[in-house]
Amino acid sequence: MRIIAGANRGLKLVDVGGGDIEARLRPTSDRVRESLFNVLNGGAFERPIENANVLDLFAGTGALGLEALSRGARFASFVDNGRVSQKLLRENIRLARRQDQTRVLKCEASSLPEAQEPCSLVFLDPPYGQDLGGAALVSAAAKGWLAEDALIVWEESKPVLAPNGFQRIDTRKYGGTHITFLRYGG
Repeated sequence: MRIIAGANRGLKLVDVGGGDIEARLRPTSDRVRESLFNVLNGGAFERPIENANVLDLFAGTGALGLEALSRGARFASFVDNGRVSQKLLRENIRLARRQDQTRVLKCEASSLPEAQEPCSLVFLDPPYGQDLGGAALVSAAAKGWLAEDALIVWEESKPVLAPNGFQRIDTRKYGGTHITFLRYGG
């Protein structure tokens, strides 16, 4: 696993092998991450990564948020309550030298604290098939984490339905991974 592009291009992140089933770690592959960021940078969406405030829910290793920082995001908040995830996440932030641009929250994604600042770009990569994403988005909205018109990138094993207050705008399939793009509000 590595950072694909930007200031940290080529940086090798901490290896978790095929993932950690017990810790619910299933890292987004380099290929899927590259395709996802090509879509984000391709002009299909109005919210560029550049200067974005990013929320990475179910962050795991932090690869999605760190990729966004490498490509010009201003700040990233990572949320994961797993012991293994926290260790990997902190090590990857250290490797990328992004301590000053990150905050790590150890809590359930559906029980977020109040936000200090809303985020315009949200990565949501819950454990597949456990129906955790919708509750996390509702919590993020209620606690002020989502800027009006925020772009949500939801990775799941199947296309997802948009919760109330969100609009589905696109879905892409990469092997067994479905990426659903949502817009908050409006």
